[in-house]
Amino acid sequence: MGNSYAGQLRTTRFEEVLHNSIEASLRSNTIVPRPVFSQLYLESEQSLPHDGRTENDDEDDEDGSESNSPPIPYQMKTPPEGCCTTDGFCQAGRDLRLSSLASDSLDVPPGFMLVGVKSPSLSDTLLVCAVDRRFLPDERGRNALLGFSGNCMGCGEKGFRYFTEFSNHINLKLSTQPKKQKHLKYHLYRNNQGVLVKGAPICWRGHDGRMRQIGSNPSEGHVTSDEQPPNLALTHPSHTPGSYTAASHVDPIGLPQIADVPHSLTNGNHAVSSIAQPPLNQSGPGRPSTTGPHTNAGPPKKRHKGWSPESSANSQPESTVKTLPSSSALSTLSVSSAATNGARSETAVPLSSSQGSLTPLSPPGLSVTVPDQLLHTCGLQPVIFKGHGPLPQLTGNVSEVLVSSLLQSCYLSSQTLPRVYQHYGPSPIQPLSTEMQILLTVYYLVQLGPDQVPLIEDLEQIFMRSWRESHLSEIRQYQQPQTPASQGRHYGIETPSTLPGLPQHLSLPPQSQQPLTPSQLPWLAQLAASSCAEGVVVLGEQVTSLAQGLHQTFSRLMEGRLENTNYVVVIVTAPGQETQSCVVVTGKHQCRALAESMYSSSEGLREINHQLSTGVAQELIHYCNSLGQDGDMDSLLDSATLDSNEPSPLSSSQESAEERSLKNTHSPKDTHSPKDSHTQCSKDSPSAKEAPSPKDSCSEYSVEWREVRPIQLAVARKLLSHVCAIADSSTQNLDLGSFDRVSFLILVPPSEVTFQQTVLHLWSSGVLQELGGLDQECVFQRDAVRYVVKMDQSAQARIDSLIQEAHSNSYTLYILVHDHAHWDISSASYSSSDSGLGLVDQLLNSRQVRDAPNILILHVTSFPFALQTQYTRISPYNEIHWPSAFSNDVDLYHERTRYFGVSELLESTRSGSSLPLMRYDSSFESMVSALEERFPKLHSAVIRTTVLIQHYCVALMAASGRISGSHNLHKHTSVETLEIVQSLLTAAQQCPAHHGHMVLLRIPSLALAAWAHRRLSRVRRQLGLEENFEIILGNPSQALNIGQSFTDQIKTWLKIQDADWVPHTYLELEALPCILILSGAEPLGESLPRSLKYCDLRVISCSYLHRTTLEQELGLAAYLVRAESRPPHNHGSGSDLLESDAEKLSSTDNEEEEGQENGDSPLSSSQPLQSCPDNGALDPFPAQSNTSPNVQKNTMDTIQSPSQTQTQLQPQPLSQSFSYPQPPLHHQTQPQVQSYSQAQPISQPQSQSQGQNQLLSQTNPQPHSQTLPQHQSLSQMQIPHPQNQPLPPAQSRHLHSKSTSSGSLSPRASSPHLSCSWARGVSRPPSVLLPRALYDIITASDSSGLPRCTSFLPHMSVAWASSFRPLLSKMMTCTEQSLYYRQWTVPRSFHMDSSNRTEGRSDNFHPRRLLLSGPPQVGKTGAYLHFLGILSRMLIRLMEVDIYDEEDINFSTQAEGVQYNPPNASWPNPDIMRTMPFDYTIHDPKYDDISAVYCPGYKPGADGNPVRQEDVYLRRRTSRIKLSKYAAYNTYHHCEQCHQYLGFNPRYQMYESTLHAFTFTHLLLGEEIQLYFIIPKSKEHYFSFSQPGGQLESMRLPLTSDWSPDCIKSPIFTPTTGRHEHGLFNLYHAMDGASHLHILVVKEYEMAVYKKYWPNHIMLVLPTVFNGAGIGAAHFLIKELSYHNLELERSRRLEGGGPAGDVWPFIILADDSCVMWNAVDLDARNGPVEHAVSLKQVLQHMEACPDLAHYGLCGIRKWSSRGLTGNKQRGPFSRGHLHDFLLLNVDRSQNVQYDQNRFTCHDVDFTLRLHSAGLLVCRFNSFSVMKKQIAIGGYRTFIIKTKMTDVPTSVGPSQYICAPDSKHLFLATPAQLLLEKYLQHTSQKLFPLSTKNYTHPVLSVDCYLNLGPEVTVCFVSSRPHSVNISTTGLLFSGLLLCFADSFVTPGFLKKFTFLKGATLCVISADRSSLRQTVGRLELEEEWRFRLSDEFQTANAKEDRPLFFLTGKHI
Repeated sequence: MGNSYAGQLRTTRFEEVLHNSIEASLRSNTIVPRPVFSQLYLESEQSLPHDGRTENDDEDDEDGSESNSPPIPYQMKTPPEGCCTTDGFCQAGRDLRLSSLASDSLDVPPGFMLVGVKSPSLSDTLLVCAVDRRFLPDERGRNALLGFSGNCMGCGEKGFRYFTEFSNHINLKLSTQPKKQKHLKYHLYRNNQGVLVKGAPICWRGHDGRMRQIGSNPSEGHVTSDEQPPNLALTHPSHTPGSYTAASHVDPIGLPQIADVPHSLTNGNHAVSSIAQPPLNQSGPGRPSTTGPHTNAGPPKKRHKGWSPESSANSQPESTVKTLPSSSALSTLSVSSAATNGARSETAVPLSSSQGSLTPLSPPGLSVTVPDQLLHTCGLQPVIFKGHGPLPQLTGNVSEVLVSSLLQSCYLSSQTLPRVYQHYGPSPIQPLSTEMQILLTVYYLVQLGPDQVPLIEDLEQIFMRSWRESHLSEIRQYQQPQTPASQGRHYGIETPSTLPGLPQHLSLPPQSQQPLTPSQLPWLAQLAASSCAEGVVVLGEQVTSLAQGLHQTFSRLMEGRLENTNYVVVIVTAPGQETQSCVVVTGKHQCRALAESMYSSSEGLREINHQLSTGVAQELIHYCNSLGQDGDMDSLLDSATLDSNEPSPLSSSQESAEERSLKNTHSPKDTHSPKDSHTQCSKDSPSAKEAPSPKDSCSEYSVEWREVRPIQLAVARKLLSHVCAIADSSTQNLDLGSFDRVSFLILVPPSEVTFQQTVLHLWSSGVLQELGGLDQECVFQRDAVRYVVKMDQSAQARIDSLIQEAHSNSYTLYILVHDHAHWDISSASYSSSDSGLGLVDQLLNSRQVRDAPNILILHVTSFPFALQTQYTRISPYNEIHWPSAFSNDVDLYHERTRYFGVSELLESTRSGSSLPLMRYDSSFESMVSALEERFPKLHSAVIRTTVLIQHYCVALMAASGRISGSHNLHKHTSVETLEIVQSLLTAAQQCPAHHGHMVLLRIPSLALAAWAHRRLSRVRRQLGLEENFEIILGNPSQALNIGQSFTDQIKTWLKIQDADWVPHTYLELEALPCILILSGAEPLGESLPRSLKYCDLRVISCSYLHRTTLEQELGLAAYLVRAESRPPHNHGSGSDLLESDAEKLSSTDNEEEEGQENGDSPLSSSQPLQSCPDNGALDPFPAQSNTSPNVQKNTMDTIQSPSQTQTQLQPQPLSQSFSYPQPPLHHQTQPQVQSYSQAQPISQPQSQSQGQNQLLSQTNPQPHSQTLPQHQSLSQMQIPHPQNQPLPPAQSRHLHSKSTSSGSLSPRASSPHLSCSWARGVSRPPSVLLPRALYDIITASDSSGLPRCTSFLPHMSVAWASSFRPLLSKMMTCTEQSLYYRQWTVPRSFHMDSSNRTEGRSDNFHPRRLLLSGPPQVGKTGAYLHFLGILSRMLIRLMEVDIYDEEDINFSTQAEGVQYNPPNASWPNPDIMRTMPFDYTIHDPKYDDISAVYCPGYKPGADGNPVRQEDVYLRRRTSRIKLSKYAAYNTYHHCEQCHQYLGFNPRYQMYESTLHAFTFTHLLLGEEIQLYFIIPKSKEHYFSFSQPGGQLESMRLPLTSDWSPDCIKSPIFTPTTGRHEHGLFNLYHAMDGASHLHILVVKEYEMAVYKKYWPNHIMLVLPTVFNGAGIGAAHFLIKELSYHNLELERSRRLEGGGPAGDVWPFIILADDSCVMWNAVDLDARNGPVEHAVSLKQVLQHMEACPDLAHYGLCGIRKWSSRGLTGNKQRGPFSRGHLHDFLLLNVDRSQNVQYDQNRFTCHDVDFTLRLHSAGLLVCRFNSFSVMKKQIAIGGYRTFIIKTKMTDVPTSVGPSQYICAPDSKHLFLATPAQLLLEKYLQHTSQKLFPLSTKNYTHPVLSVDCYLNLGPEVTVCFVSSRPHSVNISTTGLLFSGLLLCFADSFVTPGFLKKFTFLKGATLCVISADRSSLRQTVGRLELEEEWRFRLSDEFQTANAKEDRPLFFLTGKHI
């Protein structure tokens, strides 16, 4: 959608033609309303490099061909006769000259602009015309839609679509081919006086319409732009591109000559030509990337601008559709750090000044020499940010300086105004001036803290905000709905309206008032810098060139004068010259951070490996081993190994420290001795015995595998509904109806643990058993392995085999689940085969997968942003976002757990009254800083890891108590680390079964992780702690490996018998005390167990600031917390994080981290106190908030937690100079500073009292517990624990995951006195320790209130389309966020979607691709596995239908077993059939609620038929039957074979059809009937016309003698109403492809809707008068029409000389719910068996019956599952009632009509009359028809309602009639229906003697009416020679005369005898005929009538009520 072809189509002839054809389709006249998602197509303009042509070539290159042949002379079309040809006037004679129209008011339509046209004959004036602005270029000559649309401003003629035509109209008189590029010259605008004047020239070609070429290098014109066309960034496919948010590049080291390289200049930007250096990737957040080589890469000549002129910018979420079109292409932004052969490098991009004029490169003479020994002398590697103007050439020791163009890119991007501000001539809106940018940069650097690293994104936002504020009024003019607050995103770096150090009037000045002059700049910058002492140095007035400034900086560095300076800003202002600037970073911390951020992540890991392997790091490791005066670690460890044979876990010195520490709590009721509380010398200690359970088992532990949680079920259903929506759409992209089973393959990242975890989930979910119908016993877990594949080199073969399988099994739907989908999105063409990247692109985006109609791809990810770009393959309609579990605090899913994810972690840092779960470790950070200064060459990851492991080793030594004097060790580790280690060691000792918890150490480098594992293992061994906890190295490429003793322990806990079982996933390590060292560049989807307690991320990199990277690491700590665990707010123990979760979890940015699920323990929500004992200690300790490190000594943190208002700042010993905010407690706390030994966190077990237990076994980090609260008595803290209800026993060995991908953990209920730390821990989320730099970034908010990390670039593979983008808003839903990224991000060239625009399709969405996104660990795996199960069930369900399955009714108990026909007879013999008695009894179960027809030999059963309610759909028995291949289908069935049949041609346009009237006369109706046929063109051969396209004459009928194996002779008529979607009219498969004539008989008012759904079916439209009629009328008309047509065909045959009588006289009357047909197979060995056959076979068999012409009516059985096994022995043929599917002989039955007035039982009435007329009726019992239950529409769904209102009201049957002339509520229902319903429901009152009296039936003459199930009706015909039953000796209990005709005579009635008191009912159309009937039949002789016995139906006069009279027999 949209046209981002810019730069992707090469301008060769072929490409131009292709481009033109695409644009021609876009220019068609049909204007389609823009859909909601149109903003997806509002493409950012894309900047394209030009091809370096010389400056005078701009005129000619548009003309002529591309060869060197001379231009062809242009012959202008001669103007029409009599029109004006004067120059300056249009052909209508109106003046067009600017001079004439300047003051006129001109009507310019919206979206058009006034343009000046240059006429060759008028050099001095312009002609005025209005042109649609979409066909004009933007200010850089791009994005004009191909073609032209203009209006003449003289005569007002509109709609010129071709410029040639328009140029003729305005008399341009050209000698060359008219081209808009040559002749549309200037924008016109009105000046202040309102006069129209010439404005800026239309920029058809780049900047200023000119191309300059500097230098003459031949290669310049052929720069390949890969990423950022404006920079002409060069790319080499072999690089693995890395990236950084604002990303960084360095100039190539060792290429000093780079500044001398000639540059080709494009749009005012310099770009290095390809000789200068190896090519590299470069791309910017503000730039859409383009792809492909541009050897001749001028922009396509015309370009569709994909946004309407009316669209206004609006950042409010509800109007995201109108978001600001992505602004003009930002000229240069280099954002991805790029790799060139391992060297770090970047294109040198000298910069044009803000005015766009060009600064030439500095002459070679001005070079700066980098001093030798710079790194050695200063201990840092300075980073130079290029700013304005060219950087001088660096020579000398250039390897020790890094150069980055990040800042320069930022300057450029913020100076390129979006096009929206430049529509109408010169705009008052100007970009920020160079001077203002430099001043703001200085101000930004000044306010950075000493440890903060500059972030280009922050600076960019400051520029944006400043610009917006300075142009507030003008911007509002363009963007009314947008407020500056919603526009500005400040990331917590607020630019105050007054800048300190600036004069008031200069603070962010609106540039229109008082611009900042170059001469003021140095002074103001120095003034601003003076506020931070030496932190920022400005070299301004004293330097005359950048070279001089850099030289001074290097000198000062070498002299040590910049020791305290972090940044040197060099500003050069000289009169008459452009201001130049650059920034040199000289702070050690900042230099290191910036340098490391220039590595890609893979390069960074390579560098670390290099440092470890070459031994560079050994000095550091050795240094860390030394503990100063406390000795050396190794020697201490050796002594520990030697001395201690039986050491106690806690040495006495440790205990004493703890005792001292405990005394400080001043707990008045502390009756337990501290020694008791802490000593755990043996398992028999009192605390161990506290749990009332066996010594080695733990009553609290219970791990269960649960059912799918409600929210997962909801998501699975959402997925299913999206799949159904794809199938239901008219695009025919997915034909669900054609699949009979589901198969799938789950693709996971190449992590062995993730692979095994998915296998475990799959196996446990039961999906395999469901899909394969496999027997549960015989399926092993190894079978699940076949359905999961790791995306490594082995995946290729698996996917290839799946594609082959899909190709050969077209009836199987294959689901490719791409889990963790954000992991590998690299383009296959950019990835080397050994990197393992690009596989997803190669496999999933291959043509075979894309085009396979039975492969559906489901991407599943927590971070979908990289898949939501302008070029995405996934339609926004196919995205499924995890729903929020809460809406306005209402729990939508009633889950037992709440999701605790990234937003909740952030919330915990802001709560202020409790220890945040996310924090940093200040003492660790200070030690790292010191070592970073000491070892400047080492990578910070090496230093951080070494220090961290050192801290862990020392903490292990201290906590183990095995080192003498261990209290001295505390100062060599951090309090946080000591806390973690003590908690780890003591937790397992506390629980009788040794349950503990997990500590996660995240070390991305594999080499460092392996070193850490070896080091920790060695220390553990030397301390003798091997049995206490396990140390696990989590390497993605290796299987999980743990010690045998720990495996045995887990097997005991999980009750696993299998001797060979070993854990394969981290989930199976539930409750194992362990340290997991998780390595790998990024987590690959591994789920962690619920026993995870600490998530130590202190080593992760701070360099790659992308939203995905950050959230992915934090997502490791995501957790499902029991929803009930929320103690009340007034609880004395301080506020637990979870206490206020009600507000927090629902008010966080919910749709972003949606899904606070709750699904775990079956605890009742009525329990008032629901804390977890582990949390009790969380909050009581003020120490726990003391690391809420929001207030820091030297930083300006913009976000301060509320807790800081209650802070008491304490000087801390050692390196900890941070303050510790304390939460308010209910009792006094004592914040005295303890010595380190006293400040030990108290984490020794104590289980005598639960409160004590909460306090002392607290395993949450208390990083600086120097301050211990005075608590209220500990016994008061005993929070009753809600875990005291037993749960169902563990059903199996399966585990519960933290992620609960397929369920969640439910900790066993327990008493309030929990001794098991694990059971307490599962009720609270883990604590997260972060690097300080990341903590600051993550906890800051931007101006919209969102966490600052959400506004970072979403992924390294994408770039921002513009820096003028609006901001993400806190109110955005996930869908709106997706639309935001789809509009404002573009994929870089190495992203797999970057090629998605080049395929020439108008929309690039893959139709069978879905995206499921949800926060990490929320349960997505369980949801999609459940989806696979329900999809499979649905497909089976789609292949099945509900068939009526009822046994025949009313079988006589004494059915005589006379065999008339041989059982295997194929066809009935008419002679035998005549001897068979006619069975009057009705056997069809649908009629079990109607009156029985009297049959002499029949004896009803004693119970009779049960009375049924009216609604037949609810009560009738059905069976689910799988559709056979011969089924009839409704409109939802689409398959390849049906397309032609259904009338869809390949372009999905409806077939044409024509309407034909057909008139015939019928005596019964007394007038001509006019019917209409709708006949599709494809079906016209079935009809004969007077001439082609003329009057319809007849429907062609075959001859009796005709026979063809592929043809059905009888026309099929299907009357239908209300079932346009659900009627089974698709007989293609049922007919097995045979040719047949099928006619739908529809009511007039439904004609249009039936025609829409069935465009290729013939319709017979009933006359208007039948709109309210019943089924009787339809059958009546079909039969009469067919007879009339038979006569017409006979006469047509006679005229043609053929035999008249030979025309085929049969028609088929089929119900619209007949779905399948069966035949009985008599040869089966086990008795008769039915099997499905085609309708073709049934009909051909019946039509082939030799004596068929003897029969009036044939039919077949209704199917029943017990039809062949019932007690009734059926012959192959029978005579009796026929229903639903009839073969009618219209010739023989000519004189018996259907009753046109009937609504019910019309077929019973017709069969009785047909039989009495002597016609043979035959039922073929060897065939049966299955009827589908369709609960919609049909002829039985008439609603009886009053005339007063349209609302159906309940009207009882007694109200259906009334006395004539009475005031009564009239009903809007046909009179006949009211009468039938009245008789059905009240006949027991009308015929009291007849009720339940089979031997005395009611005599019904000439018609059958339903008198209800309790009354029996005896049918007789009054016609002469009719066949009637013998009524001799029969006494009738009533007489029914309905519309008695002349055949009924008094004599006829006298043949019958009636009981005394029998009831008479006479029915007539009006009162007079009623009286006439009574008189004519002399009824008053035998019947007594009363005046009150006359009734009418409750109809108004105009509705023709029916009248009836009742009487009693005398």
